[in-house]
Amino acid sequence: MFTNWMTLAFEMARLQAEANTVIGLRMLRLMQGGKIAEREARRMVSEKGFAAAETAMILATGGSAKKAVRRVRSRVGNNRRRLSR
Repeated sequence: MFTNWMTLAFEMARLQAEANTVIGLRMLRLMQGGKIAEREARRMVSEKGFAAAETAMILATGGSAKKAVRRVRSRVGNNRRRLSR
């Protein structure tokens, strides 16, 4: 049981670190202004709503918190790769 909590805590810490990186990269993109910033702002808002709904669905259908965190980490990782180019 303790191992499960430690694993979840570690995954959540990794998510937080990756999310902070994405926030920084998004801020750089938004500071550029113009169409790039507008597109990123729209994408950011729509992704947040979708991620919240997806996470709620995972948990509502009996999925574990670990599964929900893994899914969000996957999306954050995709954003990090996209924004790093």
